[in-house]
Amino acid sequence: MLKNLLKVSLLAIVLMASACKKKENEDPKEWVRGSDFEGIRRSGATSFVINGKVYITGGFDGEKRLNDLWTYNEEKSNWIRVKNDKAEDVVFPGKARNYAVAFTVNGKAYVGSGFDGKDALSDFYEYDPVPKTWKKVAADFPGEARYGGVAFAANGLGVVGTGTNKAGDLVDFYTYNPQTDQWKKVSSLPSSKRSNAFTFTIGETVYIGGGLNNGSYLSDFWRYSVKEDAWVRLNDLNRPKKPYEYNLSRQFASTFVIGNNGYLIGGSSGQLLSSVWKYRADTDDWKQYGDFKGAAREAAIGFSIGNQGFITTGRNGSTLFDDTWIFTPSK
Repeated sequence: MLKNLLKVSLLAIVLMASACKKKENEDPKEWVRGSDFEGIRRSGATSFVINGKVYITGGFDGEKRLNDLWTYNEEKSNWIRVKNDKAEDVVFPGKARNYAVAFTVNGKAYVGSGFDGKDALSDFYEYDPVPKTWKKVAADFPGEARYGGVAFAANGLGVVGTGTNKAGDLVDFYTYNPQTDQWKKVSSLPSSKRSNAFTFTIGETVYIGGGLNNGSYLSDFWRYSVKEDAWVRLNDLNRPKKPYEYNLSRQFASTFVIGNNGYLIGGSSGQLLSSVWKYRADTDDWKQYGDFKGAAREAAIGFSIGNQGFITTGRNGSTLFDDTWIFTPSK
């Protein structure tokens, strides 16, 4: 009996020490709550950055799709509804939608594709922040209409690919040249079709991973060069053996870039996630941080300003969010 009690006591001490160690590795100051997003709570919104200024449009509020446009005021740390010179609200001119994509080239943003509640979409619109006006891009996206795709910009071109529609998931990619208003098909992702993947860009190098295909969470991770139109497969997101032991397969995750590192936050892989991971491009692996301090969520917006990352909106089941959280990495 005494021997068993000693074993139980020793086990309890080990578990307590392990728990204390985990808490010591988490910096409570890394995540702080910022100013709430002042628009309607939503998920599946679209964001873009022009000259360091962040904008959010679209999304789904649980009943309808949205077309309002908001920007984050870094100086006052709050959200502002975008208005034109006549003090009128600026709205996205196409069909209200969620799961659209956006990219920014030469000081203008391009927003398109998405889901209007009935159909997948293929139209694109250009936003000019100086007159605060939208106009339809003359050349519609040439691939199949889609939502839940990815988009990014590099080498003066916008790039759009993957996603899904009623026919199924997609794997093709296209570039858009704003100077010629022309789309061009480029190399498809040499892997599984997918929707709701994540992407981030470090310099001119683009990284894409995860997503969902036929009900399966994908674990492949890729680097893409727009200039060379070349894909390179990197280490998988699922590395179960020591010294790594992580599985970052997920959909609807949020990302941002701070310095030369990409960060992956939340999403879902059968259950909602709160984990936070930093991608180290020099070693092609991931480092885990303390969990996101807000409620676990998916389909949220992620962006960065300077040395801080931001997460706002998103959903947890039928619960929608409008809180904003600010991340400052401690190391």
